[in-house]
Amino acid sequence: MEMSELTALLTREGLTLLDALGPVESSADVARAVSRLRAAGHSPDLVSAVVGQAHLRVKAVPKFGEFAARMLFTRAGLEQATRLRVAGLHAARMRRAGITRVDDLGCGIGGDSLAFAAAGLTVRAVDADEVTAAIAAYNLAPFGEEATVVHGAAEEHAPAGGRAATSAVWLDPARRTAGHSETQRVAAADYSPALDWCFSLATQGPTGIKLGPGLDRDLIPRDVEAQWVSADGSVVELVLWSGALMRDGVRRAALVVRGDETHELTAAADAEDEPARGLGAFVHEPDGAVIRARLIGEAARMLDAGMIDPQIAYLTGDSAVTSPFVQSFRVRETVPAHVKTVNAMLKAHDIGRLEIKKRGMDVDPAAFRRKLSLRGDAEGTLLLTRTPAGRVAILADRVR
Repeated sequence: MEMSELTALLTREGLTLLDALGPVESSADVARAVSRLRAAGHSPDLVSAVVGQAHLRVKAVPKFGEFAARMLFTRAGLEQATRLRVAGLHAARMRRAGITRVDDLGCGIGGDSLAFAAAGLTVRAVDADEVTAAIAAYNLAPFGEEATVVHGAAEEHAPAGGRAATSAVWLDPARRTAGHSETQRVAAADYSPALDWCFSLATQGPTGIKLGPGLDRDLIPRDVEAQWVSADGSVVELVLWSGALMRDGVRRAALVVRGDETHELTAAADAEDEPARGLGAFVHEPDGAVIRARLIGEAARMLDAGMIDPQIAYLTGDSAVTSPFVQSFRVRETVPAHVKTVNAMLKAHDIGRLEIKKRGMDVDPAAFRRKLSLRGDAEGTLLLTRTPAGRVAILADRVR
């Protein structure tokens, strides 16, 4: 969004038009809305802004739920924003640590600041991009003086030394190129603010630093708690916590969010893996946060399971389990991972609907599927993986 579009939108006419337009879901909806509003005599900037926001509000529902209907967004800002459920967990940690004020440096559209303010914290939100800061101010307006927004660089608005014990900093270093429309991945050295600056600030008091879950682990400072978070099956972030926001004895954590439920696996360091064992009656696939946090061994010991292979993030055991930290599959049959033998196995089990998962094998599941004959009435899951005995295809059923 350009400033001219935002200026046109932030008027009584613009906001009234946006609220009256309603959801704009598909590309066809966008085209129809643009044509109708232009025919009604509205300016190109206003039409572009209103239709764009209506479309983004639909896309924002998975992250912000019913609150999306009154928020404003940029495409890049929505993509990078924390899900409101996860942001609420950040805010809850702040409250438990006795924090009463948060400086959100690099606030984006204000997703985390919304949760902080809703939790009763005083928030000062800062963003270097003028349009993004203006949108954050709109989104935080319901909280009045308890949530203020500043346009400027994080480095210029960081709290001075001697930070109070009840004051925390929240950082979301930019992993994107500048602008509000499209985003691109950048190298770790291109973070803004620089990671070294962020890590230095974290030594001065309670700090949370939100990063991409794929951050090079060698960059993680030793004196922080590293928490990987997955939400409904997708690993969405890594947060580094320092000062009073850290927990005693915890340096690695995997937080699994499923709907309204949360589950966490923690350890004082990377967990030692369990030894590999022969394929049992069940295969367990650890949640991505557990894998990223290197807590597969902790999960294995919890489930009385072992590794399927020393280098593969699949576990195996003989006990049926229900755990938020893994997806479990009951093994039906195992054959060498060759198309001919796999097809024979699928035919014998009358498989017509097949989920294909792979780990540790250089194979494209979609291309592999095209080589299979799926003509039966039953369904199953095919796990293509590597074991000490070689590459195998495991036909299994999900444990619900």
